[in-house]
Amino acid sequence: MQSRRIARMTMISVALVAGLGGSAAAAPTRCTMRFDLAGWSAFYKTSSGTGTVTCDNGQSAKVAIKTTGGGLTVGKSTVTDGHGKFSPIASIDEIFGAYASADAHAGMGESSAAQVMTKGTVSLEFTGTGQGVDVGFSFGKFTISKE
Repeated sequence: MQSRRIARMTMISVALVAGLGGSAAAAPTRCTMRFDLAGWSAFYKTSSGTGTVTCDNGQSAKVAIKTTGGGLTVGKSTVTDGHGKFSPIASIDEIFGAYASADAHAGMGESSAAQVMTKGTVSLEFTGTGQGVDVGFSFGKFTISKE
């Protein structure tokens, strides 16, 4: 009787362990983004644009980008051929949402920008070049959504 109970418990334990094996977390993936943005500011700052996110696990998505914020800022600018790099994530779905941002900027004519933003445990580092006339500092959010 005791040996049957032990055998049943062993079989149940093996079945549970085998079931857990299929739910192991996926290896982290690295994603990058290429984008263009255009916007203006007069105390309130707004920009919008589009881009493409590509991950090393084969996932990709066309995205819409919107920035909003406020501060002491004035001007008009564009970013062309921007490049972003996300921190390692489990799935491309983690990149969507609003990132906290803060920046200081000054430029006339051709300019470049670099910034790091966070959304929970996901961070985005981006660089870009563009044209514009702007000066100031602002705080706000950088939102990425599916296009």
